[in-house]
Amino acid sequence: MSSTELKAKVTDTKPWWKYGYVWFLISGPLLVIIAGVITIYLAVSRPDPVVDENYYQHGIEINKTLDAERDSMAPAGQARNHAATGIKPQQK
Repeated sequence: MSSTELKAKVTDTKPWWKYGYVWFLISGPLLVIIAGVITIYLAVSRPDPVVDENYYQHGIEINKTLDAERDSMAPAGQARNHAATGIKPQQK
C-alpha cells in the first residue's frame, strides 16, 4: 500500500451520516415503511361500504333493463348485419 492510499484512508474520517450513498440506501426502505403506514391508516379510517342486502334483486332488475334495451336495438342490429353480410334477416 502506498503512502497516498494510506493518507486517503486516514483523512477520510467523516461520520456515516455525511455520506450521500448512505441516505440513498436508507431512503428506499424508509419510503416503503411510510407508504405502508399511510396505507394502514387509509384502510382503517375509511372502511368499505356494506353490500346492499337486496343485491340479487337489484341485479335482476338491471338485467331486465338491459334486456329491454337490447330488444329495442334489435332492428338496428339486424340492419347492420344485413349491410355487412348481405344476408337478409328473417322476420319473426
